[in-house]
Amino acid sequence: MAGFIREMLAALTPEAGPAAPDPVQQAALSRLDERLARFADEGADARRTISIQPGECAVWDGNPRDQPGLTADSCRSLIESIRQEGGNRIPVLVRANPLGTDQPYQLLVGSRRRFCVDWLNHNGRPEIRLSALLVDLSDEEAFRLADIENRERVDISELDRARSYQQAVDRFYGGVQSRMAEALNLSNSQLSRLLALAQLPEEVVNAFACRDELRVRYSELLTPLLRRDEQRAQVIAEALRIGEEQQARARSGRRMIPPATVLARLRDAAVLSVADQGRGLPVMAGGTQVGRVRPGKNGGLAVDLAIAGDAEVEEVLRGLRAVVLAARGEE
Repeated sequence: MAGFIREMLAALTPEAGPAAPDPVQQAALSRLDERLARFADEGADARRTISIQPGECAVWDGNPRDQPGLTADSCRSLIESIRQEGGNRIPVLVRANPLGTDQPYQLLVGSRRRFCVDWLNHNGRPEIRLSALLVDLSDEEAFRLADIENRERVDISELDRARSYQQAVDRFYGGVQSRMAEALNLSNSQLSRLLALAQLPEEVVNAFACRDELRVRYSELLTPLLRRDEQRAQVIAEALRIGEEQQARARSGRRMIPPATVLARLRDAAVLSVADQGRGLPVMAGGTQVGRVRPGKNGGLAVDLAIAGDAEVEEVLRGLRAVVLAARGEE
């Protein structure tokens, strides 16, 4: 069984960077689900196929899925499918919990299926059990498998994914970002951008109406503005004001402040007086400052860059573009 899963890990290594969602592909089984369904249909290694109650497994803490965020409405189609079939045709993946723990299993893949079976158990179908494959994987292998599954879904926020990566760098890869990037088939720049999103202050995150609105590209604009103490203070103060406004709007049932407006207000709080800042704004690439954008002649901007020989050009250009737009007061 472990060999089968490791073969899947090798075969299902995702492409670098997510593709644009395709509605037809979203409605179909994911590549991982297809393989699990085929494995179950063929009845291979039946000794590893078990039937358990949802409460017998705890969701593994290395999985980035926001378990409390699952609802009956968001899982309605899957609930109906499991109800009609009398169980989940595509098995979840679990591994044994250490002896002495309250729940005998850890859930590695299949949070939605577990939620749906649990919901049905409490809503008229107590006889349905959760079909599971019992596997023996290391934490790092379990993380890669969960990451593959979650990258094939559309209901994992970029922030949740980024924060799971932030924890995984130290937990599974000894703090070496390049090792993690290689294991996940990401470029170092892609991983750096995700980690920058994970490091945004909680006040900034709370300024947005919901965490699903946060995007990697927002951190590219905000991170340089948060590196200087005076600008960081301005951004966080404005974020707190926006957060209070969002709460007031939610209480009164008014429309929430849209993410583009939130982003513009945070940016403006830091760069409104950029023309008076002789030192200008830092240009960052891969967590390293590579230059500055400062006030130039005739109301323009001057750019100073010092690029290392091994710097990724696209990353430098992205950082430069974000700062130029911020200095101009544009999106």
